[in-house]
Amino acid sequence: MKRSSFAFPYGLWMLMFTVVPIFLIFYYAFTFMGEFTLENFQMFLEPEFLGILGHSLYLAALCTALCLLVGYPAALFLAGRDFKRSHIIVVLFVIPMWMNFLLRTYAWMTLLEDTGIINRFLEWIGIGRKKLMYTESAVLMGMVYNFLPFMVFPVYSVLAKSDYRLIEAANDLGANGAVTFWRVTLPLSVPGIVSGVTMVFMPAVTTFVIPRLLGGGTFMMFGDLIENQFLTVGDWNFGSALSLIMMALILVSIGILNRFDPDGQAEGSGVL
Repeated sequence: MKRSSFAFPYGLWMLMFTVVPIFLIFYYAFTFMGEFTLENFQMFLEPEFLGILGHSLYLAALCTALCLLVGYPAALFLAGRDFKRSHIIVVLFVIPMWMNFLLRTYAWMTLLEDTGIINRFLEWIGIGRKKLMYTESAVLMGMVYNFLPFMVFPVYSVLAKSDYRLIEAANDLGANGAVTFWRVTLPLSVPGIVSGVTMVFMPAVTTFVIPRLLGGGTFMMFGDLIENQFLTVGDWNFGSALSLIMMALILVSIGILNRFDPDGQAEGSGVL
């Protein structure tokens, strides 16, 4: 038996669940009633749908920035040679990811609701209860919580594999901590940063569970719009066109990642 024959089950799986669905998406996106048309993409140019995409990009960018602001120091701390228990902290980051995504979001509902732990604490210290649920801030907090590990792990992976002798050389040449960070550590971590930004930004744009549960349906994101077209409206043609637009954004982000990380240094996290 040829060795290539062992790849047949994988090839069949890819054909049935990747190639065929993508072909159907292309077919529905460029057709209406069986005829070729670009009307599905023209509909997307309406202000309502462009506004949904713009708001989704804004929240995704804000989520990515917060994840980078919080995640980079954490990754830098975990990758430090003086920290001996980094593997324990990494496991603590991984454990929540073993839990179902939906359950993690429901946990935030328990924290943010009017009678939740946070409001009880605010009431106990005399501030009083605040409206936390069904707000944009609640959605943003849920997004940051769920996607933060995807920022920490790529940066940590790159920093952990970097040559520490470069930092020692910078110290020997008289560079202080700040100069060493800006001239050595930060440039070395760029592939991890780009990978983390990509891994956080794209799922943040397309998420629909978090806005629905924590936002209460008060506003719609691009992922909600796509799901709504398929499951509620039943317009598979327009939904497929929206999916192709999102796929194009993903391909652009992958192209940016390959430009900054041509050797694939930050692919994966090494701990997942």
